[in-house]
Amino acid sequence: MIYWREACIASIMLIICSVGASAQFVPVEGKDGEGSPAETPKLKMLKTIRSAPFTGPPSITEKTDSALDEEKSADDDKTQIGEDAWLAFSAFQRGQYITAMELALPRAQLGDPAAQTLIAELFAEGFGVGRSMDDAVFWYDQAAKNGDASAQYKLALLLTNGKYAEKDEKRARELMQKSAEGGNPKAQFNYAQLLVSERPGPKGIEDALPFFESAAARGIPDAQYALSQIYVNEIDVSEQKRALARRHLISAARAGYDTARLDLAIWLIDGVGGDRDFEAGFEWMRLAALKGNVIAQNRLAHLYIQAIGTVGNPIEAGRWYIVSRRAGLEDPSLEDFYQGLTADEQKRSLEAANLMRF
Repeated sequence: MIYWREACIASIMLIICSVGASAQFVPVEGKDGEGSPAETPKLKMLKTIRSAPFTGPPSITEKTDSALDEEKSADDDKTQIGEDAWLAFSAFQRGQYITAMELALPRAQLGDPAAQTLIAELFAEGFGVGRSMDDAVFWYDQAAKNGDASAQYKLALLLTNGKYAEKDEKRARELMQKSAEGGNPKAQFNYAQLLVSERPGPKGIEDALPFFESAAARGIPDAQYALSQIYVNEIDVSEQKRALARRHLISAARAGYDTARLDLAIWLIDGVGGDRDFEAGFEWMRLAALKGNVIAQNRLAHLYIQAIGTVGNPIEAGRWYIVSRRAGLEDPSLEDFYQGLTADEQKRSLEAANLMRF
């Protein structure tokens, strides 16, 4: 039987130990406002005004009914907004961006942070208006000052990157903390990473753990992966939490996180965090390899050679060895195996590898 935990320790401790000392936040949604401009009609804009905190009449700030509550996004931070504002969000969700802008702008000018964030998103993406990151930054800033956690998160990313706003890591950190404490799950993951990097050792993990847990519960795969590593590797973790490590890793793997898929395959084969399941381990390894994870490609070759979780197949083993070697991962034992194949088997392995595209 083979055991790979030591060989993959860099992967297993990726989130816990490898974050740099400065605040380098990760836009976990996969986009940070740098999308290409959309070819959409331009809306004639009213002159914008710098807003004061939103203090509209009770009829505007009353709670929505239950049907509208169900439509709230995970990043809405539970801001109490009225029916008119939900019409703007509904229009946005249906792709009616000009209507969304027309409905949201008057409320944004009054200081409604949710409407301000919506307008910032429209400008950042170029939806319904010409893309303008200057206007996006302005409205994110207004919404952030008025307490919108989603805007605080987006502005923190922009201030960290420095491309569309003057770089300000100090304010970026403050905004990320406020957003995390306000319940934004993406900010919670980023702020947790920051705490780990600022406070190396058990103290940092202890402080970061509630933010990782909250973000994981809200479905952030990066946080689910990080939590699985903390639960299985840290000493001062209750057995109740340790028993949840594999569950969190499965959630991250199912969300498409290829490093989680690799680690889950290893855990299933080695029996980490639960019983061994060779067939499931092989399948997760295959999925990670197909997504381009080089370590998974290398390990998949070994699984085919040793017939772990699958039927032994020298052609497939040769194919995945070639793919991983081309990516720069040297493995003398696999090279010896490949050189032991017949000329026909090497040819078929090479042809199969040439069909792979990543």
